[in-house]
Amino acid sequence: MADVILNLVNHSNFKKLVSMPLQDFFEKVEDGSLRDYRPELHNRFHREFDVDLEGDMMEWSDKNSDIILSKTILSQSIKDSNIAELTILMAKWCSFSEWRCWDARLFLYIEPLLEYNISNTNEFLKFSLWKDFISSLSKTDKKSYSESVVLDWMNRREQLGETMEPSEDPRILPTMGSHSSASELLHIFLSNLDSKNISLLIGREYLEYELWSLNGDSLYDLGEI
Repeated sequence: MADVILNLVNHSNFKKLVSMPLQDFFEKVEDGSLRDYRPELHNRFHREFDVDLEGDMMEWSDKNSDIILSKTILSQSIKDSNIAELTILMAKWCSFSEWRCWDARLFLYIEPLLEYNISNTNEFLKFSLWKDFISSLSKTDKKSYSESVVLDWMNRREQLGETMEPSEDPRILPTMGSHSSASELLHIFLSNLDSKNISLLIGREYLEYELWSLNGDSLYDLGEI
């Protein structure tokens, strides 16, 4: 199983980075001034470390020696996947919170609030699905949502003929606690997506760069941002 990865991105800061000539961008990475563009981390969540992203950015520069430094990343005549790779790093740099979950577990957290079934895990990469889910999520509070997730999980176990007795399966209570905690954090996370200046970066571990998206747009062809 792979993690689906969501990031809330400060859109203004991201726009500044993708509009910057790469010469200026990489100079800021090297002298540390790019950190002025990094939003403050939400205290309930994690995100990738500054030094790790900076290292990935400089590694990208080393691998792409054919770039034109006077142009922005979106103006480069290189492979879409290479453009998307750096643009994803820029978006992650401008992220103030990240939420991850095994894609198989996401059925438990999302399906109960949707009016349709999810056919496969690739649906979790669609911005339209998250928009539908956020719309439904806004109509319920964190506690009620978390309780509905746990009840749905219990019903699914019972339908499969699995026990709900902790004495028979010691994993039940820890798993229940895990679902409760993860769903509460998801509610908090998506409740922060309440501003036009916040964008949702959607991807997955081991996913091709060109298949990541920001508010549904490909990271190599953002158009008007």
